[in-house]
Amino acid sequence: MAIKLHSSFAVHPGEWLRTEVVEPHGMSVTGAAERLHVSRQAMSGLLNGRAALSADMAVRFEQAFGVRAETMLRMQVAHDLVAARARVSEVVRAGA
Repeated sequence: MAIKLHSSFAVHPGEWLRTEVVEPHGMSVTGAAERLHVSRQAMSGLLNGRAALSADMAVRFEQAFGVRAETMLRMQVAHDLVAARARVSEVVRAGA
């Protein structure tokens, strides 16, 4: 029997990082970008849920804040999987 992931568990890791890590540290997008040595644009895209979390960025957050890279990457995979399943459902309904 397969276990199905409920979409409520598919939080974008960037949004979670913004509310649970970056903001509690009193940092802005610019401050987080500077601390992780990435562009402000890249950090903004991630923290606002417009860009996916890469393995490189996950490791940077792990080194800077102690959040496990594996945990963040699992969040990204869960988010991507729920989004992919939603698109498949839309295609199937449109073709019916």
